[in-house]
Amino acid sequence: MLVTALPAFTDNYIWLARELDSQHVVVVDPGDEKPVLDYLQAHQLTLSAILITHHHWDHTDGLLPLLEHFDVPVYGPVNPKIQGVTERVQDGDRVSVPGLDEPMHVIETPGHTLDHISFYNTTAVFCGDTLFAAGCGRMFEGNPEQYYQSLQRLGELPADTKVYCAHEYTAANVKFAAAAEPNNTSLREFAQWVTAQRQQNQITLPTTIEQEWQINPFLRAQSVAEFAQRRQWKDKF
Repeated sequence: MLVTALPAFTDNYIWLARELDSQHVVVVDPGDEKPVLDYLQAHQLTLSAILITHHHWDHTDGLLPLLEHFDVPVYGPVNPKIQGVTERVQDGDRVSVPGLDEPMHVIETPGHTLDHISFYNTTAVFCGDTLFAAGCGRMFEGNPEQYYQSLQRLGELPADTKVYCAHEYTAANVKFAAAAEPNNTSLREFAQWVTAQRQQNQITLPTTIEQEWQINPFLRAQSVAEFAQRRQWKDKF
């Protein structure tokens, strides 16, 4: 599976997934339809399906405009407020996504929002705003227990699973992570790499589950209470 990042807005990534030598593309969290349409046209590709992780506008606003151009299935949370979803999926579902050889599995990952889901297969997880490189999303709707459990479930995925989150927040995340874990040598090395990448305006994603266990202070929290303390600290950092 080939995965391409399309920058959108200030720091979003819209992910495009397709098989090698295939012209059929799956789009994840299209907050803006224009970069998607431009990319498809420039590379002579066609849309085959859309995946939605949660209801926030910067992940969904391009959905209905894309459906004006393509009649494709849309897999998303059981949330009727998200217009355009044709296949409402939930925890444990196994989805045969048109355009992808391997099925996607659905895991409910509430915390950032209550409706948040993630899609994963044997090589990748599209986790929206639940898990970031060296960080996690703000807790807008869930509670610490839910969010901590969501991160732990993602952390149970195979170590080499590539983590495709939806924002370029890594540089800010590693600054907080360094404050939370000042003696973490893996984090220090990762932070140096991130600085070099961003100085060249290069993407810092994907990361991996293994790497997140080494550097992510939220995934590494030893309890719900420690996670909650770190999340509250990060909100004011």
